[in-house]
Amino acid sequence: MVVLLTAGVIAVPLFKRIGLGSVLGYLFAGLVIGPFGLRFFTEPQAILHVAELGVVMFLFIIGLEMQPSKLWSMRKDIFGLGAAQVLACIAGLTMVGLALGFQPIPSFIAGTGFVLTSTAIVMQMLQERNEISTLKGQRMIAILLFEDLAIVPLLVIVTLLGGSGAATDASERWMAVAIAFAALLALVIAGRYLLNPLFRLLAAAGAREVMTAAALLVVLGSALAMQQSGLSMAMGAFLAGVLLSESAFRHQLEADIEPFRGILLGLFFLGAGMAIDLSVIAANWQIVVISVLAYMALKGVLIYAVARLLRACHSESLERAVLMAQGGEFAFVLYAAAVSAGIIDAEANATLTATIILSMMLTPVAIFIHGRLAKPEAPRTDDLEVPENVEGTVLMIGFGRFGQIVSQPLLARGYKLSLIDKDADFVRDASNFGFRVFYGDGSRSDILHAAGAATARAILICVDDKAAAIKIAHTAKQEFPLVPVLARAFDRGHAIDLLHAGVDFEIRETFESALVFGTEVLNVLGEDAQTAADVIEEFRDLDKERFALETIGGIYAGRQLIRGNAQPSDIIASRTARVRAEAEAREEQEGSPG
Repeated sequence: MVVLLTAGVIAVPLFKRIGLGSVLGYLFAGLVIGPFGLRFFTEPQAILHVAELGVVMFLFIIGLEMQPSKLWSMRKDIFGLGAAQVLACIAGLTMVGLALGFQPIPSFIAGTGFVLTSTAIVMQMLQERNEISTLKGQRMIAILLFEDLAIVPLLVIVTLLGGSGAATDASERWMAVAIAFAALLALVIAGRYLLNPLFRLLAAAGAREVMTAAALLVVLGSALAMQQSGLSMAMGAFLAGVLLSESAFRHQLEADIEPFRGILLGLFFLGAGMAIDLSVIAANWQIVVISVLAYMALKGVLIYAVARLLRACHSESLERAVLMAQGGEFAFVLYAAAVSAGIIDAEANATLTATIILSMMLTPVAIFIHGRLAKPEAPRTDDLEVPENVEGTVLMIGFGRFGQIVSQPLLARGYKLSLIDKDADFVRDASNFGFRVFYGDGSRSDILHAAGAATARAILICVDDKAAAIKIAHTAKQEFPLVPVLARAFDRGHAIDLLHAGVDFEIRETFESALVFGTEVLNVLGEDAQTAADVIEEFRDLDKERFALETIGGIYAGRQLIRGNAQPSDIIASRTARVRAEAEAREEQEGSPG
């Protein structure tokens, strides 16, 4: 365990620092400490067997985020997009084996195994890029879910294609299918009627460690039940997560499982790195290299083509192709079943396994190169209305959450707003709600002129991009020096930059809401309303003093000039004590008989 943890602790930060991601760090570390590196371990399969639980727990946590209603809404992506991609890739990748001179059935098995994308790698990458909840991330998850479901019929096909080593009795095959469906039904019933009462009972006992044990029991028990019935462990864990996604204990379960998930998933990638058999690669290096490049390139092209046919944009299609072009951990299961069925031999299995693992190692590199070379796709704006000779009382640049709130009192008083935003998708969405928002970049003087800045009584900068806000402020004050410019600031430093750019008024987007929140906190803590208001007003005055000094002479000079070397917190505490003393004196005076 010390060797495994040391390898991960050293490799992962190093690989993340150079931009190659944690997955490649784990795989490389596994290769270094494995049988073909420093030989700390000689049985990588033993590590992989335990580490598969990391993938299982990862799927459980994903299931917790997928309420049944949300999963139902994804059915078109799961069974439409997922099926289209899987079938197209199976047909295409089978041709690679045929082109290399192999028989049709082994070619089909080899290509089909490579079609099954690595759930662990894709989910880890999506999580690191904060894209799990995005639309493109959800579509990739839908494809992964279909691939998890597809492992069942694929294993049945392997059994049917097998020779003497495979079960050939039709009744046995139908019995296996019936057992699988019965296990699914039993898991759904147990999740629907037993899990919530179980967790309520355990919560009433008040033993936190028992809740953690129960969470692990649910994940591992459902995974084991699916495995014993011929399905994948990951599918069982995912279904258990979905069934508990609307439970009151959902967040508690996620918190209990998360530490185990992270460590075991890292252990899975370490095990995959150890499983790279360099002797097999050396003996068959030409076939391995050609197979890896051909499978990844053709699979990427097919994924891109399917995505474009189903109307995904170029950038999303390309990113999906790069991210999902590798083989996955389910290929190991499929190839092992093919060996048992007598379709491929042990050497072919080792070669195909090496091909899968190398593709997994190349994926972070491909993503890194894609991130450096890919240019962001220009938004489609041909159907959008651009400003032209617009006249309005107020010109608002940026109509997001902040701008929409600002617009309400202005519209209520009858002022005419000229609204521009450079987010093409948002402009389309805003029109669906009755707002007439023009598409345009507020930092361009020609757009400002066309949007009516010259005749406006005020220009409001409400964008959430700090650099863009400063650029717009410079342009607006240079072109229309007599028009007041009011701006939304991100933080204190941004507010100072906006004032230097010439804006007439700025407000930090969270400042006033934080003061209101602080007032309520003081009230909850028992301070009387007048004292709480006085303390907040003292802080507001102090902040104005500091801000004025910082704007003129820099932050350090401002702090020094306020009160010697005293820190702002000392000044606030001192003023708060004075306000509290005044309040107590006022209470004593009001309560005295005189």
